[in-house]
Amino acid sequence: MTGILALAFFQRALVAAILSGLLAPSVGMYIVQKRLSLLGDGLGHVAIMGVGLALMTGTAPLPVAIVTAVAGAIIVELLRQSGRASGDLGLAILFYGGLASGVLMAGVAGQGAAGLGSFLFGSLTSVTSQDITVIVVLAVVMLALTIGLSPRLFAVSVDEDHAKTLGLRVRALNLLIVVLAAVAITISMRTVGLLLISALMIIPVATAQQCFVGFRSTFFGAMGFGVAAAVIGTFASFFLDTATGATIVVSAIVMLGLAWAFGRYLRRPWRFVAYVADGGGHPHVVAEHDCEEGHDHLPHGPTRIIQHGDHYDYVHGVHRHAKHGDHYDEH
Repeated sequence: MTGILALAFFQRALVAAILSGLLAPSVGMYIVQKRLSLLGDGLGHVAIMGVGLALMTGTAPLPVAIVTAVAGAIIVELLRQSGRASGDLGLAILFYGGLASGVLMAGVAGQGAAGLGSFLFGSLTSVTSQDITVIVVLAVVMLALTIGLSPRLFAVSVDEDHAKTLGLRVRALNLLIVVLAAVAITISMRTVGLLLISALMIIPVATAQQCFVGFRSTFFGAMGFGVAAAVIGTFASFFLDTATGATIVVSAIVMLGLAWAFGRYLRRPWRFVAYVADGGGHPHVVAEHDCEEGHDHLPHGPTRIIQHGDHYDYVHGVHRHAKHGDHYDEH
């Protein structure tokens, strides 16, 4: 084990994998709440176009892929906000057009589809010292944003209409979420790979949801599971001589299976409690919650948003209800 850690390329790969394990779930938490779980997969296709462009122009792949993926993410979000795309035809053209363009440009550069292999599925030996420098700087900035702005990002991800009543800049925060997702995807392309990074954004979040109650504990739990999968997968890929990304994702899936089987015991103190109290242990939003049509209660006092199973409830003192479509159900 000590001998492996003495290898420079393995050190770089391990650092990149750990940072990917932290970043992907920290952004994936918001992506899951917004029900955009396949966004990472689509942006990975767009990033391939950036890699192909870098190979064709002889420039560093990581910066070009980041710029391309961020541009694609902004276009996707603006289309969604304008109502011109529902995640169907327009997004499919953008995503698969990016994949096809990337393969085409790699062919023009003389690399062919094989030249994209380390970017598509990850490779231990492909992480360079320059990549590590860029990854560390971006990781610090991204973690500061995903953690520091978690109450606002959480509110926007759970209920955009309610976030607007709080005075939050919903449009800007939604753009920030997809931009963070794009950067997390390209940061991880050397270790996890562009075709598999979406799994690292989603699976650790699903694993944490099986084990923890509340946003904050689930958020940091997902990051912990992401790091564990990244470390286990990186070591296993070295010994098994397998693709790094595939091994990391399989490790994450195994942990999800274990969490599904045994996570209930970690949540046991809360299993039979109908009311999940907000003790201040996780970020929550306090504001006046406007009544909507079909919700005929008197105006409420301060509102708290807390997780309840697979959805979120609004709590006003001892009164509690959850949004269901265009109305509210009492709990």
